Amino acid sequence: MHEFSLAVEVISLAQREAERNGAGTIREISIEVGDLSGVEADAFESALELLVKESILENSVIAIVRIPGRGFCSGCNLEFEMKFRMAACPVCKCFPSKISGGEEFRVVSLEVD
Repeated sequence: MHEFSLAVEVISLAQREAERNGAGTIREISIEVGDLSGVEADAFESALELLVKESILENSVIAIVRIPGRGFCSGCNLEFEMKFRMAACPVCKCFPSKISGGEEFRVVSLEVD
């Protein structure tokens, strides 16, 4: 379960950024998790909930923003939502020629005091 190690790294990153900016607390952290990122968003959120105790994020609002998968079909010029990486175009049933969204996994913002 790599979501646990990702949660550890997010907490570590938040700690480093708070120290670098002279902040004592983090009010809110916003994290994007794409549906096609390979990260199970619910497992990641559960891991964070367990690990934030006695960390700089203990009293923070943790906003996990899920980014839907998007694919582009060059066969019919359609951009469509993808629930999984091998989803086919709903019109022509071809596989997407390009994934145009949903691969994100990143800390978007930290609000500090």
